[in-house]
Amino acid sequence: MTLPEQISNYLKQFTVGIAGCGGLGSNCAVALARVGVGKLIIADYDIVTEQNLNRQYYFHDQIGRLKVHALSENIKRINSSVIVKSFDMKLCVSDIIELYSGCNVIVEAFDKAEMKQMIIETVLTKMNGKSLVVGVGMAGWGNSISISTRRSENLIICGDEVSEVSETLPVLAPRVGMVANMQANEVLDILLKDFKPEN
Repeated sequence: MTLPEQISNYLKQFTVGIAGCGGLGSNCAVALARVGVGKLIIADYDIVTEQNLNRQYYFHDQIGRLKVHALSENIKRINSSVIVKSFDMKLCVSDIIELYSGCNVIVEAFDKAEMKQMIIETVLTKMNGKSLVVGVGMAGWGNSISISTRRSENLIICGDEVSEVSETLPVLAPRVGMVANMQANEVLDILLKDFKPEN
């Protein structure tokens, strides 16, 4: 068995929660599906729009569909062995605890700052020991070196932590994709900490 096959086989035992299925969530979910994470629990209440296609993992014929259903379909096309549990809902504190308590890691992928704050506070204060990987600061283009990862116990922050979306600083595929894939990479770092390759 090759090393990528061993990794994929090992990852089947884990469940990752993804809160939000926009630019960060859809791209992070796809990256995790490609490496073979066993189960993804995704939640979002939004629908796919044409404006989403410049950075989110959806297709033109999915416009108008719920993001959770379209993303679930896309993941199945990439890796049919991944179990996807999708929830069409706007998450609140009790939902986060209920949906993600059985997850090995949680990924925050919200657009709004207040939602980011809510999930950070919920996971860190009410879900003892659970790791949360968040994305903060990815607007604009260029300046790749500013995007990094910072860890504070069970909180992992990916992004530049400063570039907020504005009329002159839009969210575009390259930097969003970089942060989403960094989030997926941090999830793997957590899940593979006890992985031992076979010789």
